Amino acid sequence: MATFEVIAKEGLRLVKVILQNETVRTESGALYYMRGKITMQSKAPTAGSFLKSLATGENIFRPTYTGTGELYLEPSLSGFHIMELNGSEWILDRGAYWASDGTVEVSVERNKLFSGLIGGEGLFQTKVKGRGKVVMVAQGPVEEVHLQNDRLVVDGNFAIARTNTLNYRVEKATKSIFGSMTSGEFLVNTFEGTGTVLLAPVPYWGVMLLRQMNLARPTNTSGSE
Repeated sequence: MATFEVIAKEGLRLVKVILQNETVRTESGALYYMRGKITMQSKAPTAGSFLKSLATGENIFRPTYTGTGELYLEPSLSGFHIMELNGSEWILDRGAYWASDGTVEVSVERNKLFSGLIGGEGLFQTKVKGRGKVVMVAQGPVEEVHLQNDRLVVDGNFAIARTNTLNYRVEKATKSIFGSMTSGEFLVNTFEGTGTVLLAPVPYWGVMLLRQMNLARPTNTSGSE
């Protein structure tokens, strides 16, 4: 399988992929540049795939790169998270998919009508399964939350991926509409069951700001009086 690496430089991050007679798939427009004997191929969609893309909003033009060499994907002020699939199946947040091994199957997952429309994820999300690595776009460092017959409530779009074993829905923060509105948390994302949720609650610029603030704090070297 290909080797994926996230490179951070001067506040930007990009993904480097090393191919040894292998195939990888990327999101459309993700290519930065490539070196070596690598062939790019973007197959024309079937009529069924085209109609599905109109209904789901999913990108059907995800090119593949095959050969030996180095592939560099577009840099970003955000970040990237590399996940290893070992036969598991994950549902990704809208816009989270960036690249994957050619052995990984990329398709769509249909959400419940209310959760999809009101929760902001849309009726369909990207689904990945199989074996190999998947690269996701993440606004900041990723935290894994493992659930064992438990319930996780997340505000906003901090959750970037979940295993398909979890039940997902969007619901009011409190039982009453008035309570939800006055609490400041009207709608929340709820995950129930046994599985894993990936969260990216703090953006990288926030992490850098906290580091700068800590470095700027004066230190007391004279000891206590």
